[in-house]
Amino acid sequence: MSQNTIAIMTPNITPLYVGLDIAKATLQLHLQGRQYDLKNTTAGHTRLIKHLNVIPEAQVVCEATGGYERAVVGALHAAGITVSVINPARVRQFARASGTLAKTDPIDAAVLSAFGQAFSPTPTALRTPTEIKIAALVTRRIQLIELRVAEAQRAETCADSDLKKLFKSWILQMRRQIVKVEELIEKLLKQQTPLAVQVERLEEIVGVGRLTAVMALATMPELGRLTRRQAAALAGLCPYNRDSGQWAGKRCISGGRAQIRRALYMAALSASRSNHLLKPFYDRLIAAGKPGKVALTAVMRKLIVLMNQLLKNPEFSLAH
Repeated sequence: MSQNTIAIMTPNITPLYVGLDIAKATLQLHLQGRQYDLKNTTAGHTRLIKHLNVIPEAQVVCEATGGYERAVVGALHAAGITVSVINPARVRQFARASGTLAKTDPIDAAVLSAFGQAFSPTPTALRTPTEIKIAALVTRRIQLIELRVAEAQRAETCADSDLKKLFKSWILQMRRQIVKVEELIEKLLKQQTPLAVQVERLEEIVGVGRLTAVMALATMPELGRLTRRQAAALAGLCPYNRDSGQWAGKRCISGGRAQIRRALYMAALSASRSNHLLKPFYDRLIAAGKPGKVALTAVMRKLIVLMNQLLKNPEFSLAH
């Protein structure tokens, strides 16, 4: 989410929720009970916008599809049409709860319309080019690191000398690619002063390195505009009760964005050993008998809340 938000419906207009199922090559629009088959191309986006422009109160509801939604969501934002991008797991659970077990593009589009009507989802804000760029670079770096680790593990079990040479060359190439991506990140920071200032602000936290700060901003651009609980929940670090009657279950974290949790885990390991605010907190939890994993998760939650506070309040100091 960026500070450049899309126009929100005026309070006296009730949104008409429009389901849009997005695939790699096609779009399925459910509009006022009718279905429209469209292409997921520039021409298809133009046709989609024409259908929607006749209904000023239309709010499109679609799912995050791993990237196939980006172009059409961008076109909708450019046309001034309100759109909500929803976690697919929520929509699937809603469909099952509604008794809809079958799954086709027209059915999914209709389910998305019903989901919007039932939950009135918050509009997704327009992302700036800088946010899109930094997110793409961070995602690519994560992909390369995961691939390098997997290939290194395969190389360890390879007995053939010729294949080992190929593995060595391939792993070296991936390392160079990672360095190149990190150079592109630094280049972007030099070009985008506001982003660089935010990164430096987060680096004030002992345990948070430069790349961790970049990953936090790339995966949670909403930082600085959230409440404490919202920040923890968005990172998937908010523990939820599991109680029934006299039975009290363990509180567990759930949902949220996995990428930010990975970055926070490494930062929490460092902060639990050296941060003057978080080390005593971690030590108190361990002394109270909390398992190390639980204590570390609590430090991760403290970290994301602290990051949000630092960006929200320029006067907030870590000195105390």
